Amino acid sequence: MKNFLITGGSGFIGTNFIRHVLATRPDWRVVNLDALTYAGNPANLEDIKQSWKERYRFVHGDIGDAELVGRLFSEENFNGVVHFAAESHVDRSILGPEAFVETNVVGTFRLLEVSLKARRAGTVPDGFRFLHVSTDEVYGSLGAEGSFTEQTPYDPSSPYSASKAAADHIVRAYHRTYGLPTLITNCSNNYGPYQFPEKLIPLIILNIMEEKPLPVYGDGKNVRDWLYVIDHCEAIVKVFEEGNAGETYNVGGEAERQNIEIVQLLCDLMDERLRRTGKKSSRKLIHFVSDRPGHDRRYAIDAGKIKSQLGWSPRYHFEEALATTVDWYLSHMNWVESVRSGEYRKWIEANYLDR
Repeated sequence: MKNFLITGGSGFIGTNFIRHVLATRPDWRVVNLDALTYAGNPANLEDIKQSWKERYRFVHGDIGDAELVGRLFSEENFNGVVHFAAESHVDRSILGPEAFVETNVVGTFRLLEVSLKARRAGTVPDGFRFLHVSTDEVYGSLGAEGSFTEQTPYDPSSPYSASKAAADHIVRAYHRTYGLPTLITNCSNNYGPYQFPEKLIPLIILNIMEEKPLPVYGDGKNVRDWLYVIDHCEAIVKVFEEGNAGETYNVGGEAERQNIEIVQLLCDLMDERLRRTGKKSSRKLIHFVSDRPGHDRRYAIDAGKIKSQLGWSPRYHFEEALATTVDWYLSHMNWVESVRSGEYRKWIEANYLDR
């Protein structure tokens, strides 16, 4: 059995990743280290905790706590780290950037330091690797043509993307300076189950249900490349197992869409399920709002490197995976209401924060 430290495993992508590897890698045992800030919810994995208890351990803690992380390394003899933990919402970074610097920059540095010390001390197995999960937002904004490659210069626009860019540079430096076997993935916008309801797709789904306005920034023509979270999880495993240390791999979903297109498609999918037609069409709820500061116009990923070198490509077609995502939220309304009402925070406080 191989032991892996998964940081931020109670968040959206981390939850899906843990579920994915436990189901597809029978020799993996995972330790989920999560600070349980607003988007971290251990209830996402409560069934895993019961059914896979020999292969799953949850630890409530901060990646910036070097003493705790060092103790985990001593206890678990990790074969590797997959680092998801991050503050990740652009709007929140505009209102409160300090938390993004502390978690995304300082927290990543602490993890690297502990990993390096453990490797130098010989307390991790041969083949240890550190994979840092990052974002395409570090590259800034594209014009009407072209795509981000691994050679695209960094040009972050928000405190969030700037903090992730800084973390990328530190991770890369630890490989070049100290020889730590690091890998970086830069992904496009994810969607799928367990995504916190403030993000675009779940927000629109839930607002349509309640017939609330559907807020769209600016003219709605900002373009993103959408990546189904399961495709992303498969790419991370592929990079971790087969990627070359010190390398960066861009991961995209081959699904460029304008924000307004996403909202309109969700309206149509939801209307079909809610049997709304004619004057009750949810498209009438679309409401354009003032654009946010520093809003990048277009992102697009060139995933040619991971395809040609590692043989990965997205398996899921966007429209089909989006419909699956809609159906997941509609069938998990207890989870949704727990998150939106804040009840899940009470559950966390009762079960975790007093320990």
